[in-house]
Amino acid sequence: MLWVMQFSGFFSAAMLMIVLSPSFQSFPPAEAIRSSHLHAYLRLPSYQVSSSTYSPLDRFSFRKASEFGNADKCRSTDHKITGVCDPSLVHVAITLDVEYLRGSIAAVHSILQHSLCPENVFFHFLVSDTDLETLVRSTFPQLKFKAYYFDPAIVRNLISSSVRQALEQPLNYARNYLADLLEPCVRRVIYLDSDLVVVDDIAKLWSTNLGSRTIGAPEYCHANFTKYFTSGFWSAERFSGTFKGRKPCYFNTGVMVIDLVKWRRVGYTKRIERWMEIQKTDRIYELGSLPPFLLVFAGRVAPIEHRWNQHGLGGDNVRGSCR
Repeated sequence: MLWVMQFSGFFSAAMLMIVLSPSFQSFPPAEAIRSSHLHAYLRLPSYQVSSSTYSPLDRFSFRKASEFGNADKCRSTDHKITGVCDPSLVHVAITLDVEYLRGSIAAVHSILQHSLCPENVFFHFLVSDTDLETLVRSTFPQLKFKAYYFDPAIVRNLISSSVRQALEQPLNYARNYLADLLEPCVRRVIYLDSDLVVVDDIAKLWSTNLGSRTIGAPEYCHANFTKYFTSGFWSAERFSGTFKGRKPCYFNTGVMVIDLVKWRRVGYTKRIERWMEIQKTDRIYELGSLPPFLLVFAGRVAPIEHRWNQHGLGGDNVRGSCR
């Protein structure tokens, strides 16, 4: 019994972020956006749903969360600037989709529960259904957040077929457009997939030093990097040559710290889109939204401690794929 208690203690101390889903490459909620059409970012659906019409949201009911208040040592937000541009805020972007809504609610709750200064966390929700905003507000009445609706048509023509249909969902690609979507005053954001639970203070991840890099993420250099691209990619110098002079490692895009100022200056959204266009004609990878990120950033990532993304711990017990 003693060894069980010791192992349990070690397990709790070692894991600061636990990814619960088996979809280790990219999380499949709903819509996305395109950098060239700012007016479309907040465009609402063109249809109106009658109150008598059944909504998939009708099957969800969440208990209202307890209030989470800042500790005394939290920096006061007595700035003249308020709202989303308050410089004391920690910005977190998460997708919200009906299919994975329970996971998203759990992720938000875990962030608040383990934050020393939960009132300083601002959430940017990328949603597929505008009714989700009301549901989030009823669950977290004091939460600081903004919801953004995405029209899937904006990115659909860029998406290629994948090994799993779930990886083809447009909202998988929304993180590519955060620099265009969020207000210019938001200079940094933490992107988190919706299938995880945070068990440490998110402010520690927020303070990560990216140095000269644009994104920070846990790298896994022991992984077989070549398997993320087709043989045709590696045999064509015009494609594989993109990694010349770089030491590319696999990194998981489900947990990233992004310097939006550098992203905007370089225009990384267009670079990712270019690789997606190449994929449509030359089929250089089989997965969803991860490979374009690897093509642009692998070997140019500020490494973050692995404890911030203990991915692969989830599984599907029905299909016997538990890891």
